[in-house]
Amino acid sequence: MSPLTLFGLFAVAAMLVCYSLEHRSRWFVFAFACSCVLASLYGFLQGAWPFGLVEAVWSVVALRKWWRVSRRARIARAAKRDVDVPRSSGELPQA
Repeated sequence: MSPLTLFGLFAVAAMLVCYSLEHRSRWFVFAFACSCVLASLYGFLQGAWPFGLVEAVWSVVALRKWWRVSRRARIARAAKRDVDVPRSSGELPQA
């Protein structure tokens, strides 16, 4: 097996694993996007430019999804901080 074939095998296997674990963490979404970039690179290096182009598009889609999921997580953390912080010095947080 050539080094290029091993690289392609790694990239596609990483895509499969990260895609199946996306629901666990936004970082798996990011890892999926990175593995799509690797698969795109493999496609272009191999000479299969349609595969490389499609994987490049998938990487953009996955990065956008990661950005949206990360943004929702930041908003949720900010909302949680607002609820837990008393609004004035005499007010206690609600349980």
